[in-house]
Amino acid sequence: MTTDGQLPGQAAVPPAAAGPQTNGTPDGEWLRVHPASPFVRGWVALAAITFFFGRDLFERTLQGQPVFEEGFARRAPWLLGGGAVVLAVAVLGFVLTWYFTKYQVSGGYVRVNSGLIFRQHRQARLDRVQAIDIVQPLLARIFGLAELKFEVADAGESAVRLAYLKIDDARQLRATILAQASGAVSGAGSHTGAGAGSAPDGFSGDSKGPGRFPQPAPEAPEITVLAVPPSRLLGSLILSEQSVFIVVGGIASVVLSALTDNRAFYFYLVPAALGLAAGYWNYFNKGFNFTAAVSPDGIRLRYGLLDTQAQTLPPGRIQAVKIAQPPLWRPFGWYRMQVNAAGYGVSGNAVEGNTRTILLPVGKLADVMAMLSLVLPDPGTDRPELVFTAGLAGRDSDGGFVTTPRRARLLAPLAWRRNGFTSTDTALLIRSGRWWRELVLVPHQRTQSLALHQGPLARRFRVADLVLHTTAGPVVPRLRQAGLDEARQLFDDQSARARLARKRQTTEQWLLQVVPAVAPTLPGGMQLGVQLPAGPTPAAPMSQAAAGETRTHHQKEGQQHG
Repeated sequence: MTTDGQLPGQAAVPPAAAGPQTNGTPDGEWLRVHPASPFVRGWVALAAITFFFGRDLFERTLQGQPVFEEGFARRAPWLLGGGAVVLAVAVLGFVLTWYFTKYQVSGGYVRVNSGLIFRQHRQARLDRVQAIDIVQPLLARIFGLAELKFEVADAGESAVRLAYLKIDDARQLRATILAQASGAVSGAGSHTGAGAGSAPDGFSGDSKGPGRFPQPAPEAPEITVLAVPPSRLLGSLILSEQSVFIVVGGIASVVLSALTDNRAFYFYLVPAALGLAAGYWNYFNKGFNFTAAVSPDGIRLRYGLLDTQAQTLPPGRIQAVKIAQPPLWRPFGWYRMQVNAAGYGVSGNAVEGNTRTILLPVGKLADVMAMLSLVLPDPGTDRPELVFTAGLAGRDSDGGFVTTPRRARLLAPLAWRRNGFTSTDTALLIRSGRWWRELVLVPHQRTQSLALHQGPLARRFRVADLVLHTTAGPVVPRLRQAGLDEARQLFDDQSARARLARKRQTTEQWLLQVVPAVAPTLPGGMQLGVQLPAGPTPAAPMSQAAAGETRTHHQKEGQQHG
């Protein structure tokens, strides 16, 4: 990764085709999802009805008895009639569910109305959209349908779920909304102080008056950054922490059975083995065919064996990144990357939430550097490879890290030389762990608050823990056992850096949050190929000397504020 975050050997993304401009749908008109949507969602109910009426027939067949018992002919009309009524009610319910489910993209919002008896209305602002996922369960793939999940800041679970659309329509709608939300084209606009009859740029009219649907944007071009081979994914499962626990449990069961002459210990492994198999399958199913690509609308992640999913993560909206390396992965040089993103970490489905926060299930050091160049286009240092490599595998003061003081080595006899931190002009890096290595990166503007923690032992050794608060998720930025003076100084410095970074962030549109020197380019140094909305002209690219002077100025200003 070079100083400006460009991936070595990558070519520029070709400009997006202009495509014909269509009038679209009149603004304010509500559209319906695909007619097959309720059947795709309700296949479980149909399967339950089939099981209820076919269970006896199946059991009698297995037992070698006649398929139809005596007197079945007299009850057949009633059974068929009852089944027909239940099926008709189910189909009618599906049809009414489809009829009363409508969506609208208008006035800078995406809205979904649903429900027959209990009505529900959900909406999301386009310029607050954090990410949009395209999800295709197995049955939806058969019908060529897809579900859109809109993630909005502070929305908890998905703010809007639109199921189901034709796959081409879903991709088109996602491209249009992401182009406006990212700032690549005008249309998201600001809604502060908008009048009743006003509309943001890119829309004409309001949701009740005449106007036009926002012009559809062409599908943004992309370049594939990496792909995870199935063999590497399978190897990472075999060498995972869960495998270690099951092997240790198996050895303990064998030893206890031999010592006590009791074979019951083996049965304790059955639930663990079943749970482990389910976890393995879920991880393999979700991580199979994992690919990462970069485009003007963000980082695109695709994965799935049976149920496929396509995520689009705007890099400017990622709150924190964690790079982890279990001890069994170290000989192969494998790493795992996870992120905190608004809405992902507090999903009602824990498995789904954990899966959607994975930025890289398993990859080499080069893959990690490639993803970091997308997540953090400006590393804030002239030596990014040295700093990040020291964070992943270094000890002591490698890469400028400040570690736990020697006087506190008894609190962490194995990890005190690795636990430490360093800061660049754009992010704070926290490393920890001797056996289970971890490196956490938090962009300065994503620091919401800080806290110093110090227990009785920490006071005895004059050390403290510093906790950075970001959005909920698998990444918990915590600097452990830092020297008390260093922790207090970092507390003040990081507060100043976060305040200055948020001050320079003047828009919700992630593409416009990139350093002005690289605003017209794609994260990673590739050409964007789309026009930015009208506004202040980005500054010309700075030389390295000018960039160094600017960083020094920011550092001095941060010290004054601190």
